[in-house]
Amino acid sequence: MSVENLCKAVETGDMEESRRWARKLIDEGAEPLEIIAALTEVMGQIGEKFSRLEIFLPEMMMSGEAMSNVVQLLAPILKEQGSGVSKGKVVLGTVKGDLHEIGKNIVKLMLESNLYEVKDLGVDADPVDFIKEADAMGATVIGASALMSTTLPHQKEIIDILQDKGLRDKYKVVIGGAPTTQEWADQIGADLYCPDAGSAPRMIADFFK
Repeated sequence: MSVENLCKAVETGDMEESRRWARKLIDEGAEPLEIIAALTEVMGQIGEKFSRLEIFLPEMMMSGEAMSNVVQLLAPILKEQGSGVSKGKVVLGTVKGDLHEIGKNIVKLMLESNLYEVKDLGVDADPVDFIKEADAMGATVIGASALMSTTLPHQKEIIDILQDKGLRDKYKVVIGGAPTTQEWADQIGADLYCPDAGSAPRMIADFFK
């Protein structure tokens, strides 16, 4: 079946084949939401494989890019049908003083491929900017990555500012990165600690259920 071929193409990160099979499915009258549901399951499996170190960063990035490519192809059709494409809104960034972004980029790619709207603040993002952008876009989740122990305090600073402004209950704060731990998340009052980029999208998605 075409949908199985599409899933395989996305799994292997074949951009051209992914678009070809997606167009074929559309021509055959397949429902875009059903296509996305099938691919979402595939990406979930890929994320789990990455978490278990069964696949590595390049494979995961290629699959995510192929999925995003298909979503972009389907988005205009979904909008015409009035289905919308956003399941939720997330502000994502690497905290101030930290220039690492590979893990953050994986999370962004997988969230977007699963139909979440993501505002990427990039690296070296000021704690205040996380909150400003979350307010501007109407996000409910703030994701802060830190890859150096010296920048961990900036994750705490985001939560402190939210508390000072009386906004703590308005947002779910998610933290991740190599030096972060569940103990650190508990200490600073974060809502969720994600141990790796592969599991982060699924864990973040649970906030929208």
